[in-house]
Amino acid sequence: MSQTPSIRTRLVHQLITFGALFQRPMTLGVRGLIIDKNDRVLLVKHTYVSGFYLPGGGVEAGETIYQALEREIYEECAISLKSPPLLYSIYLNKKSSSRDHVALFVIRDFCDEGPRLPDKEISEVKYFPIDQLPNDATPATQKRVNEVLNNSEVSPYW
Repeated sequence: MSQTPSIRTRLVHQLITFGALFQRPMTLGVRGLIIDKNDRVLLVKHTYVSGFYLPGGGVEAGETIYQALEREIYEECAISLKSPPLLYSIYLNKKSSSRDHVALFVIRDFCDEGPRLPDKEISEVKYFPIDQLPNDATPATQKRVNEVLNNSEVSPYW
C-alpha cells in the first residue's frame, strides 16, 4: 500500500509548515516510540510524505505535550495510553526549521484499539521487529529506535 505523495499534497504540507512559522515563533512536536510486548515498534506512513515515521505531530495552542501525544497517537494509530509515557529526550529539528523542537516519548503500556484503517492522512500503520525496520523508515526514525533500544549515543538533533 505504498503511496508516493502528490506534488500538490507536498506543496500544501510545505505551505502549512511555512505558515506556522509566522503564527508560532517556535514550533514543538511530539513523537511516540510505541513498543509492544513482542518488542515490535509501531510506525506510520503518511499520505503526504514518503517513508515510515514514528507517530506524532504538533502541539496545539493550550495543549500540554502529553495531551498532544495522546491525541496524535490516537488519531494516527488508534492507540490509547494506559499509563504515563516516558519523556526520553527533546531534539532540535533543523531540517524543518531552526525553531522546531521534537519531544520523544517511549510508550510501552498502551491499548491498541486498531486496526487503524487508511484515510486521507495515514496510509499505513504497522508493527515492525526492532531489528527489521522497513527500508523506507526515515533516518530520524531509525536513529531514535537505535538510541532508545540499542543504547546508541543520543543526538541533540532530530
